[in-house]
Formats: sequence, structure tokens, C-alpha cells
Amino acid sequence: MERRVIEIEGALDLRATLRPLHGRFADDGWWLPARTPDGPGSLRIKRTRENVIGEAWGEGAVWLLERLAAIAGLDDDPTTFDPPEGVVAELHRRNPGRRFGRTDLVFDSLVVAICGQKVTGTEAARAIRGLTRAFGDPAPGPNERLRLPPDPERMAAAPYYEYHPLHLEKRRAEVLRAVAAKSELINGLAERDPKEATKTLELFRGISVWTSASTLDVSHGDPDQVAVGDFHIKHTVVHHLTGKDRGTDEEMLELLEPYRPQRGRAVRLLHLLGHEPKFGPRLAPRNITRM
Repeated sequence: MERRVIEIEGALDLRATLRPLHGRFADDGWWLPARTPDGPGSLRIKRTRENVIGEAWGEGAVWLLERLAAIAGLDDDPTTFDPPEGVVAELHRRNPGRRFGRTDLVFDSLVVAICGQKVTGTEAARAIRGLTRAFGDPAPGPNERLRLPPDPERMAAAPYYEYHPLHLEKRRAEVLRAVAAKSELINGLAERDPKEATKTLELFRGISVWTSASTLDVSHGDPDQVAVGDFHIKHTVVHHLTGKDRGTDEEMLELLEPYRPQRGRAVRLLHLLGHEPKFGPRLAPRNITRM
């Protein structure tokens, strides 16, 4: 086991910062299993009043601890955000410790984003669990319930019919197989700036603006990413900034323009006010395995 301690400077809401990063909260801290360039690893993050504490296991332990500050949001400076007066500015003043963490795990983040394409959150969670069971392995360290993310080599080699029982229809399965075959290239995008990484990701068939934004929000900790095409986000932003019940992606982007280059930070703050008003029947989760 390797260990690192970093002193906290400024406000830090660690739980809110880590929540978007695809790890797992437990009684003893927040866990992130990862397939790093150095090999498999597990990271546990805890905090005291003054410090963030990272403990890591496996071949990837040092790699993960080198990124402890970035993952915990300590490399992000929310004080650089200076929104115009209004609801976003007030939310920012009230929540100074909400930061953007980054994992540098582009492929792992992309897999989660693809599983979330055009489905409910319940369906996406089923698919992620299925992939992890089928193509994952036990993670190093003392947490026996923790599993590594799916192995890209096994994902690329698996035919579609092995994906169907994992709650993935053919369209998403083929996208996953395609990106798994290029996982090394995709993970290399951690060294590229978000604009360049976005262009590369969207060269893949089936990778939309929504998917690339959802990926880089986590892997790069980019506070300007906006998930265009999301079912809820456009309505949430338009509702809280204008009072209208519904909105379009075009309206959302126009309203967010004053917050560039931290539009994603504005979106996260607006989510604290809750979703937009609901009308009509909700989309019911499907069971892909029964189709």
C-alpha cells in the first residue's frame, strides 16, 4: 500500500467534487478502481479538516497517487469563476467548495458515457454493472467488493451476442467494441487539451457531442463541457435562468454563453436547484435482455 497526504487550500466539498467521477463511496472513504498505464490499481480517498489522504494498492498505485490532487479537485480553482450577477453567482457564493476533479482515465469515462446514451439512468447502470461483471476483474486492495473497469482487449474481442445479456443492444455494443479496439489511442487523449480530445473522440461513429462532453467532464475535469442533447439539462438550465418550463439546446447554449469558459460549472450549480417541472409520462426503463 502506498500513501500520500496533501494539505487543503481553500474551500473543498470533497463529496460533491468526487461524486461525478464514477467511483464508489463507502464507510471508509471514496474508492476508485482503475486500469492505469502502469497496471491495475485501487485508490481510496479520505479527508481530515486540513488534509486529503490518498491510499492506493496494486501496480497502478503510484500512478493514482501522483494524480491525487487532480482527482480530489485540488488543482481546480473555483475562484477563477466570475459569473455575472444573478442566480448562478449567488449559488457560486454559497457553494465555494464544489470543484472539478479529473481522473485522466479517458477510456473508462467513455465507456460509462456510451452506456448512458439515449437510455434512462437505470438502464445505464445495468449496462455498466453487466460490463464490469463480464469484462472486469477483482481490484487490488482490501475492498473485496471492488472490481476493475472492463478490460478493453476482452471487450474488443467479444462478439455482440455476449453484450446482449449485459443490457446492451447492438448499437451501443458496436460502439463499445470499436472504441475498445482503440483504447490506447483514447487513453492518450488525457495529454491533449479538451478541444483536441473532443475532435478525436467524435471521429468515432456513435460518439456524439453529448458523449464526448460527458467523458471529458470526468477525464479532463473541464469546467466548460456542456452535454448538448441531454434530455434534462437544457430544460433545467432554461427553467432556472428564465422561469420557462421547457427549453431547447439552442436556448441553453445562448443562456450559458456569458459563463464561458466555465459553462459546465454554471450547469452544475444550477442542478442544485433541482430539475425542471415534469409533464406527462416518464420514459420507462427497458430490459434489453428480453428483446
